[in-house]
Amino acid sequence: MMTMENTETASPSELASNEALAAIAKALAHPARVQIVRLLLSRSSCIGGEITQELGLAQSTVSEHLRILKAAGVVVGEIEHPRICYSLSVQRLAPLSEFLTAIGLQYQTSALKDGLCCPLEQSREPSTEPSDRCN
Repeated sequence: MMTMENTETASPSELASNEALAAIAKALAHPARVQIVRLLLSRSSCIGGEITQELGLAQSTVSEHLRILKAAGVVVGEIEHPRICYSLSVQRLAPLSEFLTAIGLQYQTSALKDGLCCPLEQSREPSTEPSDRCN
């Protein structure tokens, strides 16, 4: 959530971009939806029934997850009677890909450490010990 001080410095296009990225991230914020995206990544298109079989979930559950992904523009569906073929919207996912790539690139360099009170640890496991660097 943006605070009042953050919105004062962000341009309208940055705010719109932030909202768009958040909407995509929210749509992907479920393991079944991530699994659907992975499945669609492995194919150029996918018939709805195949998604249900691959995920091992009820048709109604898969339909709800697809509805959420479609509403966010992550997935597009084309009707090919009697079925619907789903695929990923590369254009809609491009801003998220660019955003995550930028994070990855900054993490790989020392630039991310500049200005942070708590530099990122190289370890992937969270520490249970309090850090004195953040005090």
